[in-house]
Amino acid sequence: MQLRLGPWTIGLAISGMVWMTAAAQTATAPGAAAPPATAAPPAAAAPAATVELAYLGLAVKRTLPLSYLDQPPTDDGLQGARLGLADDQTTGRFIQQNYHLTEATAPDEDGVVAAFERLAAAGEKIFITDLPAPLLIRIADLPQAKDVTLLDATAEDDMLRADGCRANVLHLLPSRAMLADALMQYLAVKKWRNILLVSGPNPEDKAYADAIRHAAAKFQIHIVADKPWTYDPGARRTDTGHYAIEAEVARFTQGLSYDVLVVADEGDNFGDDLAYRQTDARPVAGTQGLVPSAWARPFEQWGGTQLQSRFLKQAGRWMTDRDYGAWMAVRAIGEAAAHGGSTDPQAIGQFMRGANFELAAFKGARLSFRAWDGQLRQPVLLADARSLVSVSPQPGFLHQFSELDTLGVDQPETSCHMK
Repeated sequence: MQLRLGPWTIGLAISGMVWMTAAAQTATAPGAAAPPATAAPPAAAAPAATVELAYLGLAVKRTLPLSYLDQPPTDDGLQGARLGLADDQTTGRFIQQNYHLTEATAPDEDGVVAAFERLAAAGEKIFITDLPAPLLIRIADLPQAKDVTLLDATAEDDMLRADGCRANVLHLLPSRAMLADALMQYLAVKKWRNILLVSGPNPEDKAYADAIRHAAAKFQIHIVADKPWTYDPGARRTDTGHYAIEAEVARFTQGLSYDVLVVADEGDNFGDDLAYRQTDARPVAGTQGLVPSAWARPFEQWGGTQLQSRFLKQAGRWMTDRDYGAWMAVRAIGEAAAHGGSTDPQAIGQFMRGANFELAAFKGARLSFRAWDGQLRQPVLLADARSLVSVSPQPGFLHQFSELDTLGVDQPETSCHMK
């Protein structure tokens, strides 16, 4: 009869045997240990804590530079903050931290104040600011700003690190004093100790020239002549415009003996016209020519190429100083949250101001904030349009605590009294 069993009957029998075998294996024999309990599913990972950031900017209409080769970007600074946010998110994924950036720009000062008040009322405690110095002070002095941290990403004014300093403000870009010191250190090392200083009429030009004068005295650089630039070239784009400029620059520099022409022209109104047109062949430095800056297009050292390429891919243009300042601001927040072990805004602000804070910013040094004026100490690049020439502080300029403090206003010299 077994031979007459059909395939279906055989299959059922086999299935029964398999089921019986499995049942036998799971049965507990007398005296045997009980089978292990089924493992509980793993606990769900804790949700990532979110650090809220706000970018507060004044939408300033940029003036056209002397040349059409470099048009001012409309998202200067903001793109740097966005790249910094992406970097913070990359790190945060490994330590259960998340970052969110709210962007707020306004066309006038009252609009910026209103935006700040609205964001502060919504609970924002950490702001990356892209504001001129007077407006930054106005924001910092508001009652709503008493317990917030303002990271000044774009202002270079020495006043903000001196009599206008505020306890709730940290500064990311080098001050004009730091830029000027970086250049004068290099001239001292090269033994180019005689300079002609040429400054423009704008307030920013005069502030830069003041920083050069102070740095020259500090590093024993002699200013053989200090001359304002007053020439208006008029129709510089006419067929003969370059002849008129060449003649004026030659006349302007005639009869002067100097090693370097140092120009203070932050608005790019005339500085590029000076090179190759002087009576005597001399290099140009300052706001044009050999430029001290936080960041530079030709910079590639210490992994700088990696940051350059990532920014270029994101923004479709080269990183500017303002972009770099905003990137450092957002990265400083991420570093403080990661190494301080807290996403609380107050704890982040305190850690950034503390002795244990360090920021890696592709400059071959660990950067930190000065306790006396909130300035981020950092190397300053010296570059022209096509190459990195040097990096200050220069070898041989020593300091009892940090060689980076040979740039800018040191603690014994500061007039900052935190309010």
